[in-house]
Amino acid sequence: MSDNKLRCALVYRLESSGPSDSGESGIALSNLSGNCTLLAKYDHASDYEGSGGGLYGDRDKNYAEAVGMVVGNDPPSGLGEEGVIGGFKICISDAHQVIYGADSDGLCLAIVTGLKYPSRTAISMLTELYTPYSEQFALQAKSATTNSLTKKSKKILSQLCTKYDDSTKVDKASALNSKVEAVQATMQDNIAAMLKNTEQAESLAERSNQLNEQANVFQKKSKDLKKQMRCKNIKMTIILVTLVVGVLVIILVPLIVRAKNAAKGGRMLRGFLEEIGEA
Repeated sequence: MSDNKLRCALVYRLESSGPSDSGESGIALSNLSGNCTLLAKYDHASDYEGSGGGLYGDRDKNYAEAVGMVVGNDPPSGLGEEGVIGGFKICISDAHQVIYGADSDGLCLAIVTGLKYPSRTAISMLTELYTPYSEQFALQAKSATTNSLTKKSKKILSQLCTKYDDSTKVDKASALNSKVEAVQATMQDNIAAMLKNTEQAESLAERSNQLNEQANVFQKKSKDLKKQMRCKNIKMTIILVTLVVGVLVIILVPLIVRAKNAAKGGRMLRGFLEEIGEA
């Protein structure tokens, strides 16, 4: 029950071990016997938890006795004045909290709430509940037997529980706190989204840097590849030129030699004929 739910309302009579020390009406704190009698109970939790829900569900139907033990073992720190509820105490456990107080006649009102239900709102509810309840049942409460006022008290207990079910509707501070919590939740969501966007931006920036580095590496490699290709092209050109020149040399040299030989033979023939002609 770590929530802000109002669970139930209970009414007890604190038992006295003797008359008031002053002899006046009412009971003294020193005369409390440590026992209390359950007069009425209203399980408000069953209204919003559905059938079979109740305060503790079907696991434990004796919640009123458990609260009675809390009140009996640790009664209000000082009974209120006549006609006024006071001596409020708050008992907190791992699952819920019990808030209770009593008047000078030992009429004790208690409610059980979730841990997030504001205690000041719970005390305001008990204070508001006390006036109409004491007006209707104060005399009966002095002699009523166990659980005998539950049916009679149901209307007034249910009305107050319904009114105080949502603490933000009756307590401006709770309403303001609820708005602050809503704003905080929104701010936290915004901050989380901003951090996520920042992380994404950083990731994009990192990827952009990586891409830039890869582009630089690629550009450098492309330049190196161009140089290598240029060198290969020059080598191939030189080889081709050498081959062409070699082929031309192989073809032309014999032709030139033959032409020279033929020319030389022609001159010798003409000389020989000239010599014959002169003779």
